[in-house]
This record gives sequence, structure tokens and C-alpha cells, in this order.
Amino acid sequence: MAKPGYDGPLERIDDYCWRIPAGYKAGMRVEGRIFADTRLLEQVRADQAPEQVANVAFLPGIQLASLAMPDIHWGYGFCIGGVCATDPEEGGVISPGGVGYDINCGVRLIRTNLAYRDIQERLQPLVDLLARRIPAGVGEGGPYLFGHKELKRLLGEGSQYLEQQGLATRGDIEHTEAGGCLADADPEAVSQKALERGADQCGTLGSGNHFLEVQVVEEVFDDEAARAMGLEEGGVCVMIHSGSRGLGYQVCDDALRALRNVPAKYGIQLPDRQLACAPVESPEGRAYLGAMRAAANYAWANRQLLMWQTREVFAEFFGRPWESLQMNLVYDVAHNIAKLEKHVIDGREKLVCVHRKGATRSFPAGHPEVPERFRPIGQPVIIPGDMGRASWVLVGQPGSMERSFGTTCHGAGRVMSRTAAIAHAKGRRIDRELAEQGIIARAKSWKGLAEEQPDAYKDVSVVVDVVHHAGLAKKVARLRPAGVVKG
Repeated sequence: MAKPGYDGPLERIDDYCWRIPAGYKAGMRVEGRIFADTRLLEQVRADQAPEQVANVAFLPGIQLASLAMPDIHWGYGFCIGGVCATDPEEGGVISPGGVGYDINCGVRLIRTNLAYRDIQERLQPLVDLLARRIPAGVGEGGPYLFGHKELKRLLGEGSQYLEQQGLATRGDIEHTEAGGCLADADPEAVSQKALERGADQCGTLGSGNHFLEVQVVEEVFDDEAARAMGLEEGGVCVMIHSGSRGLGYQVCDDALRALRNVPAKYGIQLPDRQLACAPVESPEGRAYLGAMRAAANYAWANRQLLMWQTREVFAEFFGRPWESLQMNLVYDVAHNIAKLEKHVIDGREKLVCVHRKGATRSFPAGHPEVPERFRPIGQPVIIPGDMGRASWVLVGQPGSMERSFGTTCHGAGRVMSRTAAIAHAKGRRIDRELAEQGIIARAKSWKGLAEEQPDAYKDVSVVVDVVHHAGLAKKVARLRPAGVVKG
């Protein structure tokens, strides 16, 4: 249980970044940096997440600083919104706590040629059909079953395996981070228990903060970037937020057990056992990376199959093929992952292991990993908010490469625990409150909506303001929720 409040130092670097000095704790190898403005400082200090930022600074091989995005809040080991890069050549480590339990939890955005004014009167039956057809909820299985051999291929090839099965298009692959497949995934490093948990869950939404939303482009801030993405005011989009389900959770759980005593083996001293880690180049480090990459590939396949089912629902509901509805993937981006990337640090290019825990890649225009279609504008960045306010689309900026290893925030960030949110919702009907705002919400239970009520989150527009002004990502469009499906 997190202790309430952080009363340690936060020194102002500029209007949108604050420092925890490296001298705050003996053993910190670098300083901590938190992106926030004065509006968010009280919420930043509300729990012990800044303490976790300081703790991450103990990791061997850490470069530049231990970072946190403005959606920062308490997490396992690393805070949610935590970012760090370690250099394997300097004994840099990989830490499962810097990836999270839901490996490659992420978001994808689908645009359509539908206008909200044309479907508004039919929205409720559309959302009801999506709620019936899209598998959601704790432990829920779906229509796609993979035998042992097929599942191993999916773990090794991700969305690209689904393309061979006719369940993904070339455009889908090209507009997914890493092409929907991390190289050097090792399905053999995934335990039998994890395989069993994942056998029927690919193509399912899950529970908690995962969702499928029908959204409306409410306002465009960058016409050129919006045109490149096919977004225009009044247009209908679908956003999907899900991850690696039980398989990814089990991979993380297995790794934390396997790495429990590994820091001592390599003489690594840590302030928090939840930061269990191994050198990237060690047998233990390579084993976790191989399993983590396999789980990441599973997550990309999961979101691909969720999108495929969504396309089928829209085609059935509107009586037209999804292609004629132009239900094209704008982009899919991960926000719980560790990747080996090249970054310039102190004037020298290094290959580093970038941990993004509740943080989203934000590569700028011209970067070779940005799809050719978006290379002139930068990588699309998708930042969901809460189901009562808004979500955002941005593009990566050069400042992200200079300040945050090509990273920005991944969402609004919780300000209320799930237990507190349930207590706060007592005697209320969250679905009716949302309906009064014109938002149709469907969930498996009252508890699911109570945990995810808008009051449980920071205002995403304030969070987005910070990364926009800090130069990490630039605003393109604000999307408001119209219909929500949750587990």
C-alpha cells in the first residue's frame, strides 16, 4: 500500500519540469525529473510516486535522469508514467517493474468516413451491439482459439502472423508501432501457465481501465497533421485500449519470481525489492526480454483482433463493408514496454534499453521508425482520457528525443484508487450521469463503471498541456467520447 504524500524536494527546472536532486538519497546515480506544471503539483505530491522516481535512479547503467510524465501516480516498482534508459555497456539493467504487469498495454485509433450527425440517432443500438459482440471482462475468452503451435507463432510474429491468416491488412501492420512485432521474441521463454491463460484471450478487451470507445473529433488544432491521419471535426472514430491480458500478467509474475534474488547475485543494491532487475546482457535479463517481447507481440495481436471484430460489427450494423466505411487504422502505440533504441546522450549515440511504464513513444518527424505516411509530421501519439471528458491525438516532437528518450505521457493518470472510486460512487449511477452528458456507457457491472468514473482521473487536457508546452508532443485533435464499452 502506498504511503500518503511525498514531502521530498522538487526543484523547478522550468515551467513544465521539476527536479529531484541526485543528492536526495545516497545511491541515486542520476537526478529525477518530473514533467508537470503548477496546476498538477498538488496531485504529483499526493502519493509516493516521486519517491519511486528517486528509487529508479539507483538502477545500474541509468542514463540522463529518472523521468516521470505528468500522469504520474503510484505503481509497482516504477511509478505509472515512469521512464528510464539504461546502457547495457555500462552494466545497464532490465526491470519488469519498469514495464508493468500488463505488458504492451496500448491504444489504437481507427478513423471512419462517418459523420457523428448522421449516426447520432442510431448510436445507442450501435453501442449495444458492440457491447454484445466484443468480449470484455475479467478472464473473458473470445472467438479466436489458438492451439499450442499457432500460439507460439503468434507470440513470435505478433500482428504479422494475423496478416497471414487474413485478419490484418498490410496497412494495419504499417500503422502499428514496430510493425506489430518485436524482433527476438522468445516464445520458449513463456511459461506453460502463461500460454494456458492466453489460449482464448487474444481478441478480448479485459477489464479495469480497458475500453472500446466510439468517439467524435471535437476540435482540430493542427490541420496538416489531422489531414494526414484522416481526422476532421465531426468525424467518428473508434479507440481501443487493451493489452496482453492474462498471458502478459503471468509473464510479469513469472519474471518477478525468477529475478527476486538476481540483484544480489550481481552485487546490485536497490532501495525497493519491487525494482528487481538483471543486467540486460545476462542470461536472466535475456530470458525476461525474450518473454516480454513475446507478450508484447500477443498484445498487438489482441488489439488487431479487437479492431477486426469492431470492423465486422460496423459492417453488419451499417450494411456496408468496413472498407467502404474507410475504417482504417490511424496508429497503434504501446505504453508498457521496454525496447532497445538508439538515442543521443551527452553528444554520443548509444543503444539503450528504454523502459516506458505507462508512457508512450513520441518520435518526431523524420525518424526512420515513423511510418512513411507520417514521417513529415511525426509519429501519431494517442492519449486516452476518462470516459466523461476527452482523449487526445498528438504528434511526436524533437523535444522528446532531447528530454525524454522519445517519450510522452500515456493518459490522464489516476487521482483516486479503485477502492476510493467505488466508495465515491456509492448511491450513484455512473451510467446515468454519463447519459446526461450524451455519453452511452455499457459495462459488465456497476463496479466497473464506478472504478473508472471521471472523478477518478486527472483532467487529461491539463496533462496534455504539459507535454505540448514541454515540447514532447504537439496537439493535433481532441476527441470526445460518445459511446463506451467496458469490462
